[in-house]
Amino acid sequence: MSQPLIGISTYQEEAQWGVWTLPAALVPAGYPRLVRRSGGLPALLPPGDPETAAATVARLDGLVIAGGADVAPARYGAEPDPRTGPPALERDAWELALIEAALAGGVPLLGICRGLQLLNVALGGTLVQHLDGHAGPPGVFARHEVTSVPGTVLGSALPGTVAVPTYHHQAVDRLGRGLLAAAHAEDGTVEAVELPDARAFTLAVQWHPEAGDDTRVMDALVAAAGGAAPATAPTHDGPPTARAACGVTHTAAVSPPHPRKSSATPTSTTRLSGASDRQRWVIPPEQ
Repeated sequence: MSQPLIGISTYQEEAQWGVWTLPAALVPAGYPRLVRRSGGLPALLPPGDPETAAATVARLDGLVIAGGADVAPARYGAEPDPRTGPPALERDAWELALIEAALAGGVPLLGICRGLQLLNVALGGTLVQHLDGHAGPPGVFARHEVTSVPGTVLGSALPGTVAVPTYHHQAVDRLGRGLLAAAHAEDGTVEAVELPDARAFTLAVQWHPEAGDDTRVMDALVAAAGGAAPATAPTHDGPPTARAACGVTHTAAVSPPHPRKSSATPTSTTRLSGASDRQRWVIPPEQ
């Protein structure tokens, strides 16, 4: 089987190397390293014209929206908090277009930190602009525990409670349309979201798997991008309120929702040029 091509969004910053100080498209090396460790081929996607996002995503087998600057509060109808960092407007526009293209095209998607926040905003959600206890000193990752919600895609990939590398001061407030909270920190912060009704694997985590040794989240994306056959997932009886809807607040998401019912039947979709066949994808329980 050929290795899936996984696009990774990048920063656009002034950088220095050798005798040069120039604008550069860059991303921490942990991102492409993690993709390779999980069996994928990384491709960096510098910010560009949002109108080219669909054509870009159509050539990929999977997409990672990387961490970075705070999302511009205007994107979710808020005034900036004094503690909110300066926005990266060009990057916001590019990555939101990438997310929309992945959702429309059925391309497996993984958001990391800022990537989770952008996915939430793309679907009409809002953000808490500042919280404490989820980062170390400047430039230093902290670690804290997160607990996945049983019956979710993340719960199958990363069951129970695990310690994760973390560096963020913003988080989900109101969940976007159709998003399900899939993990929480001890203080109730939403630490992962997924989109059960998406055409393909769609998951985002608030922590930084590229800064740790646990490859399971990226393994799940690469497997989905490679067209892995859906496996039978446990089914659970639960109320139809399991899926978080627009209007559910950050505080309301403290208690993990009831697991939703899962289907083992794949739904085939149109093949995009240069990308693998898309199927609705369920991660098998960890053995």
